[in-house]
Amino acid sequence: MTTARPLLIGASARIYYPDDPGQPATGVWSKTLHYLEQGVAHWLLAGGALPVMVPAVDAESIVKRSEINLHHYAAALDGLVLQGGNDVAPESYGETPLHDDWHGDRVRDRYEIDLIRAFVAAGKPVFGICRGLQVLNVAFGGTLVQDIETQRPQSQVHRVLGRYEHHHHEVEFVPGTRLAGLFPGLAGGNTNSIHHQGIKDLAPDFIAEAHCPADVLVEAARWRGASFVAGVQWHPEFHLPDDPHTLDDRAILGDFLDAARAAQTA
Repeated sequence: MTTARPLLIGASARIYYPDDPGQPATGVWSKTLHYLEQGVAHWLLAGGALPVMVPAVDAESIVKRSEINLHHYAAALDGLVLQGGNDVAPESYGETPLHDDWHGDRVRDRYEIDLIRAFVAAGKPVFGICRGLQVLNVAFGGTLVQDIETQRPQSQVHRVLGRYEHHHHEVEFVPGTRLAGLFPGLAGGNTNSIHHQGIKDLAPDFIAEAHCPADVLVEAARWRGASFVAGVQWHPEFHLPDDPHTLDDRAILGDFLDAARAAQTA
């Protein structure tokens, strides 16, 4: 008797650079680090999938961009999760940074956008978490608010320094969307909120699936194209399923992994 192999889900790498302020550039901190935050790994493992981190390549890498084909990863893996992390660089959506602290990570932007295109071309599902939703929006032609507090001062507080995933607010599902259908009988839920940037212009062919009711900022979106491309602004990997005070995101994970299984057998 044979059993189906577990799903292999790629995860884009977070990147630590040795010139990050406040961290002495000694030992391992003198190296560029690609890493997978354990919450994302455990979230995928809880769904029965095996996470596989896909390394990034930049101008200083031993391996050059011309020597790596991300389409090979898309062919070998069953889906892609885009982790949270550094800001998306304003240059990636045609703007310049309004503040030095918001310069973002153009290396990671380029690498993740190339990954998105490879997985979409392969018909494999893509799911974005926090920054992941933002880079999906940019990859498909949308733009971002560089700093919500500065540019939209009347908005809900979406990030509280020092509280990280312990800061929460309500989100409302858009009726009739796929996301709303995963939560029958619920109009929305309470989610963590760890971001200071957000969607300004939603990408063409994307639909909003959830908003923050206090300021109508997009909290979830989905591509209307041929394959599964979606994301949420919160971090589902930080929600405990048995916590009555936050949204139980298992249905979101299950929907993504179902799409990966469907692509695996297509």
